[in-house]
Amino acid sequence: MTRDDVLERCLALPGALEDSPFGDDVAVCKVGGKMFALVLLSVEEGSVNLKCEPDWALELREIHQAVLPGYHSNKRHGNTVVLDGTLDDADLDEMIRHSYDLVVRGLPRRARDALGHP
Repeated sequence: MTRDDVLERCLALPGALEDSPFGDDVAVCKVGGKMFALVLLSVEEGSVNLKCEPDWALELREIHQAVLPGYHSNKRHGNTVVLDGTLDDADLDEMIRHSYDLVVRGLPRRARDALGHP
């Protein structure tokens, strides 16, 4: 999956918006004003930082060489996924959705309801 694919999948989620608070080299995907994905655009291969439950984050790092502790983020609650083509698209889709769901669960009830999220 390319970084353009990642951005497309992130932005297809309900209420997701793209922002550039860190400049043109980084696309930030947010829901309810909170970041759930940070996509590095400045290098050809690219990478994406995603939020993750701590236990699953460790498991993913053990299973996949392309999954690393979150770069410039909380290493306990985040992973950096190198978009080098070694990770199955379905696995990356699951990680994106997990990050999105973690953020949505932290939103106020009204915001969750507006997204159609329990």
